[in-house]
Amino acid sequence: MRKLFYCLYVLILSIFALSGSFAKTLRVNSDNRFLEYSDGTPFFYLGDTAWELFHRLDREQADRYLGNRAEKGFTVIQAVVLAERNGLTQPNAYDDVPLIDQNPAQPNEAYFEHVDYIVNKANELGLFIGMLPTWGSYWSDNNPDRKIFTPENARSFGEYLGKRYKNKQIIWILGGDHNIHTDTEREIIEAMAQGLRAGDDGEHLFTFHPRGPGLSSDYFHKADWLDFNMVQSSHGAHDHDNGLFIEHDYSLSPPKPTLDGEPRYEMIPVGFYFDGFNRQDWFDDYDCRQAAYWAMLAGACGHTYGNNSIWQMYTPDRDAVLWARVPWYEAMDHPGSFQMGHLRKLFEARPFTQLQPAQDMILDGPRAGGKIRAALAQDGSFAFIYSPRGEKFTIDRAKIKSNKKIEIWYDPRYGVSHPIHTSDTAGLQTYTPPTRGRGCDWILIIEDAKKNYPLP
Repeated sequence: MRKLFYCLYVLILSIFALSGSFAKTLRVNSDNRFLEYSDGTPFFYLGDTAWELFHRLDREQADRYLGNRAEKGFTVIQAVVLAERNGLTQPNAYDDVPLIDQNPAQPNEAYFEHVDYIVNKANELGLFIGMLPTWGSYWSDNNPDRKIFTPENARSFGEYLGKRYKNKQIIWILGGDHNIHTDTEREIIEAMAQGLRAGDDGEHLFTFHPRGPGLSSDYFHKADWLDFNMVQSSHGAHDHDNGLFIEHDYSLSPPKPTLDGEPRYEMIPVGFYFDGFNRQDWFDDYDCRQAAYWAMLAGACGHTYGNNSIWQMYTPDRDAVLWARVPWYEAMDHPGSFQMGHLRKLFEARPFTQLQPAQDMILDGPRAGGKIRAALAQDGSFAFIYSPRGEKFTIDRAKIKSNKKIEIWYDPRYGVSHPIHTSDTAGLQTYTPPTRGRGCDWILIIEDAKKNYPLP
């Protein structure tokens, strides 16, 4: 009899697991600045832009990609159901298009079974899918030849997706690299949001991916369905301070979490400009790190990484977009993606949801290019100060509420900590990072010695 009960117990667990009832859910924390799991555990949003994931990869390739991202510490994969690159007419790896006759009211079951597979695999690995129902060109009035959505079918398509992925680890991302210009466009997005919420019974968080440089808050900050804001600081220039976008959202009322959902991509031409051998200027891992730390210390709840080869899942047999030149399966191991894991490791090594922007503790240092940014815990127990080029800066140590303070240099290139020393003074102090120049960025950690935090 005991064996029978045990077998029934295992069967019930299996049924719940297959149904997705044990999927983790997210919510906004009580401060309305960060995200957390439903049990109150902080969630660090570390995203990767894989816009063409559903459209271009087969299942074996998707397994390879998702496994790589989970191993590196990513937590969210941003992917589009109705993809940008001929997503309505060019079949996926199994010769299926997403819609019958390009009609949102007629989803193609075979296509969505492939989406199901990728979502399930991601969830098995602990990853959330930041799911964009559609690229913006399919609802924008600026693209009349590609537009397929009306408010009516946008709601029904949203409800279809909401029901299908109700029990999965999903974050809904509306928009798709387009902004709101007309009342009709707004009605379509609002209707799709209503449909998603009706379908998933409010199980998942919502945000909006704007065209860059842009902010979701310009259009939907006070919308009741928008749980957190997303900015796109885009790919225009070196030293473009995306922290200014985060500061903008951080100052809004009511408060909502915010993050950069599309900063400059590793291996994309700066400003989308490439002129053969006359000019070759590409964003690299340093540009990615700089954007990540500037955003986080300005008050972001997480960050998104991108690579020019990965968003489009480029291979040599495809036409390259924006001069992609490395296959996606090689680009997965470019240095910037490893360094995003170091970012997450640093913040999770401390109670990062206590952090608030603290530019007032910086008394001297570069204000542009190598701009110093700082964040301080609400209780004054620790602070992170970022120097993008290893240039010296002066801070007010009295902001750390402790008689005994530990100082540590953190190397964001390799995720290595270098303790400096412990002191009991609270005055003004100038710090000179170990190295200086482009690519020589450092984070100074100052903290209460009594906390006995481990080294990141």
